[in-house]
Amino acid sequence: MIKKMILCSLSLNMIGGYAEEIENERTPNVIYIMADDLGIGDLGCYGQQFIKTPAIDRLAANGIRFAQHYSGCTVSAPSRCSLMTGKHTGHSFIRGNKGVLDDEGIHFDYPLASEELTVGEIMKRKDYVTACIGKWGMGGPGTEGHPNNQGFDCFFGYLGQANAHRYYPPFLFENQNKLNLNKKVYSHDLIMEKALNFIEENADKPFFLYLAPTIPHADIIVPPDMPNEYDGMFEEKPFPGGGYTAQPKPRATFAAMVSRLDQGVQQIMDLLETRGIVGNTIVIFTSDNGTHIEGGHDPFFFHSNGAFRGYKRELYEGGIRTPFIVHWPGKIKPGTVSYHVSAFWDFLPTMCELIDEQTPVDIDGISYLPALTGEGEQLEHDYFYWEFHEQGGKQAILKNNWKLIKLQVDDPEKATFELYNLDRDPSEQLNAAVQYPGIVNKLHLLMEKAHQPSILYPFEYEK
Repeated sequence: MIKKMILCSLSLNMIGGYAEEIENERTPNVIYIMADDLGIGDLGCYGQQFIKTPAIDRLAANGIRFAQHYSGCTVSAPSRCSLMTGKHTGHSFIRGNKGVLDDEGIHFDYPLASEELTVGEIMKRKDYVTACIGKWGMGGPGTEGHPNNQGFDCFFGYLGQANAHRYYPPFLFENQNKLNLNKKVYSHDLIMEKALNFIEENADKPFFLYLAPTIPHADIIVPPDMPNEYDGMFEEKPFPGGGYTAQPKPRATFAAMVSRLDQGVQQIMDLLETRGIVGNTIVIFTSDNGTHIEGGHDPFFFHSNGAFRGYKRELYEGGIRTPFIVHWPGKIKPGTVSYHVSAFWDFLPTMCELIDEQTPVDIDGISYLPALTGEGEQLEHDYFYWEFHEQGGKQAILKNNWKLIKLQVDDPEKATFELYNLDRDPSEQLNAAVQYPGIVNKLHLLMEKAHQPSILYPFEYEK
C-alpha cells in the first residue's frame, strides 16, 4: 500500500529506444549524492577502520578522490544553498538554519528567493529531467523556495530539515502533496526506492538527480528487522534520549546506518549498469558538513572527522572539510587523488561548463571540470570564506592554506582570532595568530570584504 502511494507522478513523456545509439553524443547524466552529517573519516576510502563502505570505496577506486573539498557551511540549510546557487555564505541568500511556521504550525525552513538561480534551473536549460529526492531544507509547501519552483521537475522527501530528524516521520512530501506515513515507514528506504524509480523512468534521456538522503544524521536508528552485522562488535554507551530517540547500541547502529547508505549507492550503480548508462553518468558523492555529536553518536571512537579538528557547527576543518568523490568512466582516470582545493559553490559553474551554459557572473564558484578530466586549465580560488550565525557568530577565511578563524563575531569587543597553517598543521592544533599579526590583519581585511550584510541573517552587531 505504501509503495504504491509514494510513486512520483511525473507528467513527462518517455522517450525510448535510442539511449544506446546516442549515449556518446549526448551530455552525461549527473547524480549528486549528498549524505547528511557524514564525516570525512566515516568512509573506508578516507581511512575508516570499522565501518564497511565497499560501494563508495569502489567509486573512489574507479574515479577521483579530493583531498581538500569544503562544504558550503557547517550546518545544513546554508550549505545546501551554497551548493545550489554557487555562492559562499558571505553573500548567499540562506546563511543559517532559520525556521518558519506554515499555516498548520509545522516548522519548515526560510524559503530560497525566486530570483536565485539554482543548478536545477540551469540543467533545465539543456532539457535535463531534474529531481531532488531526500532532504531539501530551503522552503516548504507553497513557497517560492519549494524545489518545484527552483528547477526540479520532481521532489520526494523532507521539505523541512526539522522533520528530517526522524526516520519514521509522520509525513513526507511528493512535490506539493503531503503524504501521511503515520510514523510506520523507514524514510531512507522510501527515498532510495524513489531515486531508483527516477533513474529507471528517465534512463533514456539526460537527467540530473540531486539525491540527499538523511543518513547518518541523528536519530541513530535502523529498522528493527534489519540484520546488523555490527551488533556486539563494540563496547556500547547507551544513549538515554532527549531531543533524539533513545538508542541502547549507538555505535553498532551508527555503523549500520552508514553501511545502509553505502548499500544504496551500490543499488544505484547496479541499476546504471543494468540500463547500460553507467559510462555516461557522472556520480558524485559528498556530505553536507562535518560529523555530528548528537543522538549518541561517538565520532571520537570512529574518528569520523579523520585527522581533523572540529565537528558540525564549528569552522575548524572537521566541521567543513568533506569527502568528495567523482566517478565518470572514460573521463576520469581510476584511482586519482586530486589536491585541487574546491568547495560546494564550485558545483554550479562545473555544471555550466559541462553542459556548455554561460556561468552567472555574481557567483563565487570556479569549475573543477579540468581537475576531473585532466583537460584544460584548472583555475584556482583566491580565497575561501564561511560564516556561521550560531554560538556567538563565527567566520573563517582560507588563503594560500593560511586559515583565519574569528570567534564571538556578534560582540566585536569579545572577538578573538585563531590562525592556522594547514600545510604544516592540518589538524589546527597550533594557533599562530600572535606570531603572525601581519597575516591576521590581511586575512581579516579580506574576511570583512567577503562578508556582505544580510537583513535575514545579520550578526548581532549589525542589527
